[in-house]
Formats: sequence, structure tokens, C-alpha cells
Amino acid sequence: MRDDPEAPGGLKGVVRRVRDAVAPVRPLSNTKTINLALQGGGARGAFTWGVLDELLGDERLDFEAISGTSAGAMNAVVLADGLMRDGAEGARRRLAAFWRRVSREGTGVGAASQIVQNILGFWQMPRFTPFPYTEHVAQMVSPYGINPLNINPLRDLIERLVDFDRVRANTDLRLFLSATNVRNGKIKVFSHEEITADAVMASACIPYLFQAVEIDGEAYWDGGYMGNPALFPFFTETKSADILLVQVNPVHRDEVPQTATEIMERVSEITFNSSLLREFRAIDFVNRLLEENRLDPRRYRRNRLHRIDATEALARYTAASKLDTSWHFFLELHEAGRAAARDWLTAHFDDIGVRATLDLRAEFM
Repeated sequence: MRDDPEAPGGLKGVVRRVRDAVAPVRPLSNTKTINLALQGGGARGAFTWGVLDELLGDERLDFEAISGTSAGAMNAVVLADGLMRDGAEGARRRLAAFWRRVSREGTGVGAASQIVQNILGFWQMPRFTPFPYTEHVAQMVSPYGINPLNINPLRDLIERLVDFDRVRANTDLRLFLSATNVRNGKIKVFSHEEITADAVMASACIPYLFQAVEIDGEAYWDGGYMGNPALFPFFTETKSADILLVQVNPVHRDEVPQTATEIMERVSEITFNSSLLREFRAIDFVNRLLEENRLDPRRYRRNRLHRIDATEALARYTAASKLDTSWHFFLELHEAGRAAARDWLTAHFDDIGVRATLDLRAEFM
């Protein structure tokens, strides 16, 4: 499909809405600094795009650091590149361009996009396969067999859109990108000079689709298994104690899954939230010890957690929606993300620097 950038749903239309939606300039004396934690979730990262779009348009916020995994890592580096090019407006335009080109209807990806779409379609076949054939299916879907050239259009897109030298030169914004070490199963957080296209691809390397990303002799898969996203880098590497989490993997589902497809989808959601819930428990534990004067406040600090949650926006979609790369779906999630961010800012901006707005114990108990 030929992309019409002037159409309401085209790239220029989105950029125009982004520009027109800029919040009025507010006194800089009211500026507050936060850290951003961006969860991975495939196509659901478009919800995060909408959240970032709204936050970047609010003159009262500064970002000290961003921790991102998978799609969250991609949003993070695109945002950082745009900030260095032309401030907040540059970041908003860059994010809009990235998501337009990721979409199936987008230009700039070309025939390689169709190859990955075929892989995605093939990957869904095991959902209908009985358990006795699991080993056979696992061999069928190995990326070393069905994608021997390791074609990944997202890498090409990231390399075209992001100047990593520029991103690494930005000392005002710290980035922490999470990946999973294949051999030892531990989390690897890339930061500082380690922020490269390889690091982003490692953070987003779905094992069933792409070959492990090799960096300095180590192999990496998607960071969602061990840190989605990692919060602990904020504790020692930043001054801000306020962490705003953008969560795109639903924690709660009302229905109990019945079909093989539904069961696998729910297992995926639980798996990609498990590391985050462990970090919630650790933060709550340290906060309680500080309240009870059992830890030295000169060595430990109380961290305030906040969250913008996509659960309501995604309620009518199954977990398989993370594979939907249509522009229409991206726009729906973008608008939902902006609305959720507006609501959060209205309700909780004054809480930044004062109190947490996410009840951690209610999340993991």
C-alpha cells in the first residue's frame, strides 16, 4: 500500500496532531524530574509511544533516565535521538516516524517486512499443535532454520532512524536497555557506551523469530524474561527517586483461559511480568525498612513508584495483539496512550517528589 503522508492517518497527519497538541508553556520553576521505565510488549509499544508523546508535550517534566526492554528499548533510543536533534518536539516527530515505518503499510521497510510477517504467521502455528508434537514443532520454528539469513527489518529501521553516536553523547539522559544472557540466564543491562543497534536488537530478540544477538562473545535474547523493564539501575545511577512505569503487559485478566491459544497467551503475559513483580517486592521491602529506621538513609533511599497502565486500553485485545503491526492498530494504541498519560498527569503530577501512587504490596501480594 502506498503511504500518503498528507492523509489524516499518514505520517504528516500524525506529526501535525503531535505539533498541535503541545501543552501550553508552563513556568520552568514547576519542572519535576522523573525516571521512565518502559515495558516491552511487541506492537503494544505503540501505547507507550502515545504516553511519551503526551509527556514530552508537558513542559513540567524532565527525564533523568529511561530503562527500556524490547519495544521499550526501541522507544527509548528513538526518543533520545530526537531530543538531541531538536528537543522535545524532535523526539515526538522521531517517535511518530518510527512507528509509521514499523507498520505494515509503512514505507521504508519494503519486502523484508513481508518476510517477517510470514515468520510471524508461521510462529503462530504451534498454538494449534497438540503437546505430543511439541519437539517437532520446536524444530520447525527455529529461526536458524526458517530465517537462516537472520533478516530483521527492525534493525535496518533503527539504524536508519537513530544516530547512536548522538545518543551516547547525550549526558543529560541515561539509558538502560535490558537483555537476557542466553548461556547463564542472567540479566544484562546495556548503558553508556554500550548503547548500540546490537544492544537494542538483543533487548528485542524473540528466540522463536530471530537468532541470538552476539555481543562481545555473549549471546542475548529478549530482555523481557529477566527485566521487563529493569528498575534497579535507577537506584544507584540516578538522583530522582520517582519512577514512572509504562506497563503494556496486563497483570490481571478476568477470564480463565480455556483454549490452547488463550493458555499460551496468558502464560506469555505472566512470564513477562514476573521479573517486574519481583522488583516491586524488593522496592517495597527496602521502603518498609527505611520507614522502620532499620536501614541507613544515607546509603539507601525510598523510591516512589508510579504507573500508567495499558490494561484498560488492551482489555478488548488478546495477547496475540502484540504481533499486530497495522497502522490502524498503532493509532488506536497511540491515542489510548496519550489519554492515559493525560489522566495520570491530571491526577498525580502533584504527587511527583512527594508520594508514590502505585501500591506495590497490592501488586505482588
